[in-house]
Amino acid sequence: MGRLFGTDGVRGIANADLTAEMALGLSVAAAGVLRGDRTGDGRPTAVVGRDPRASGEFLEAAVVAGLASAGVDVVRVGVLPTPAVAYLTGALDAAFGVMLSASHNPMPDNGIKFFARGGHKLADELEDRIETAYRAHAAGEPWDRPVGAGVGRVTEYGAGADDYAAHLVGALPNRLDGLKIVVDTAHGAAARVAPEAFARAGAEVVAIGAAPDGLNINEGCGSTHLEPLRAAVVEHGADLGIAVDGDADRCLAVDAAGRDVDGDQILAVLGVAMREAGTLREDTVVATVMSNLGLSLALEREGLSLRRTAVGDRYVLEEMRRGGYALGGEQSGHVIVTEHATTGDGTLTGLLLAARVAATGRSLAELGAVMERLPQVLINVPDVDKARVGRSPELADAVSDAERQLGATGRVLLRPSGTEPLVRVMVEAADAAQARAVASGLADAVKSALG
Repeated sequence: MGRLFGTDGVRGIANADLTAEMALGLSVAAAGVLRGDRTGDGRPTAVVGRDPRASGEFLEAAVVAGLASAGVDVVRVGVLPTPAVAYLTGALDAAFGVMLSASHNPMPDNGIKFFARGGHKLADELEDRIETAYRAHAAGEPWDRPVGAGVGRVTEYGAGADDYAAHLVGALPNRLDGLKIVVDTAHGAAARVAPEAFARAGAEVVAIGAAPDGLNINEGCGSTHLEPLRAAVVEHGADLGIAVDGDADRCLAVDAAGRDVDGDQILAVLGVAMREAGTLREDTVVATVMSNLGLSLALEREGLSLRRTAVGDRYVLEEMRRGGYALGGEQSGHVIVTEHATTGDGTLTGLLLAARVAATGRSLAELGAVMERLPQVLINVPDVDKARVGRSPELADAVSDAERQLGATGRVLLRPSGTEPLVRVMVEAADAAQARAVASGLADAVKSALG
């Protein structure tokens, strides 16, 4: 039986993999593990939010029922971004938070993510304890059911969006007056709050992908589909465009000409800005092994260091907390600024990027040029014994040979998939043709050595 929790909570097709019964059971189990400190009447409090997926309506009802039945007071904040729920968990001093979302996944999917006190992601150990309790209850093990005045109460908190927007604007080093910005919210959780935050900060805002109907989240828009943003920026003569995903925990951008600015470039721009402001602790940026070599070279030129982690924003955050670092993220646009957020925050990232444009008077294209993206080729090699990636002498020789060919301006990464029987071959080089040729050769070596 596989682990229920993945790298970002529990996800699956709503009402098939992720059912109301599971949502209720997980909530009861989480209540037992995450209760922490109690309120004056002896009950802990949990903040519950969701993205606008249709399935979120019944899943939210199940989560609220499970928590209240387990003696937890529930504060419902409605449709808000994942980072907003994390923020409010801390701001309202709740024992924990619950977010219902499948992030950038298509509409039929949904997920449940728990935050610990303060709005922090759960450690693996806490997730394991929740899963153990969930399975035990499902097998018939009794749990302590409060009655009478011991059951949880449910309240609505309508000020969550306003609180969060004020927090975002308060995090900016300067206003955005004079900038025209297109904001694509992926018909998702930030449809209201992201355009409002940019407008409060002084920008002229053109909002697209901001009409969620429960079915259209991430559909041809947002950070996974930048085509509408590119077109809108050019059409409206905007200075830049910002796109978040369905739960707004990631951000990508385009410049005034409609050219993409990815998460690595955003990290480079913000890293330089934070170094100048004296807020980049240890002059270090944290990113994953999949970040482009161009990021490492750019930071090195600026006198900054790069710390690499395993793939996944949770591993970036773990390294940031371990080393006390202030900025980290992924190429996909998960960017974490620990001074203002406990998790990736797409709206905050976009605001900080726009603030840098406003403060310097330089275009996003000029700022992004601090980093040159090297050609990157990724090949998935299926049906191989991925467990032997690090133990094959034949493969080690092939990697060494590839690294000699690439020299100092290239990089090789072989990574076993966490969910599929395949190995991912990634090659970066100054020349695209060389990157393709080396990657193809390594893919053949993986098939030969591990097939």
